[in-house]
Amino acid sequence: MVAELFLRVKNVEFLILLRNKNKKWYTSLLAKKADITYPHAIQLVKKLEERGLVKTYKEGRTRYVELTELGEEVALALENAYRQLKRLGG
Repeated sequence: MVAELFLRVKNVEFLILLRNKNKKWYTSLLAKKADITYPHAIQLVKKLEERGLVKTYKEGRTRYVELTELGEEVALALENAYRQLKRLGG
């Protein structure tokens, strides 16, 4: 896959999932949909939050994840690049 030459595909897919505002995303759901392990998802959320791309908040016992404004811009750019690369070779 051409995209794998340039991107960490699972991480990009993880971030792109957050663009769907119709869902309230929590880490285990993101891990399942992006096909990554839960520990990897936890680390990824932490790194993305440290860089200002996502924010987390807690409702009851569940911690939700959503994109910040900067995260939305980055996710959109990555999604566009990912689509272009997939057209080049799957």
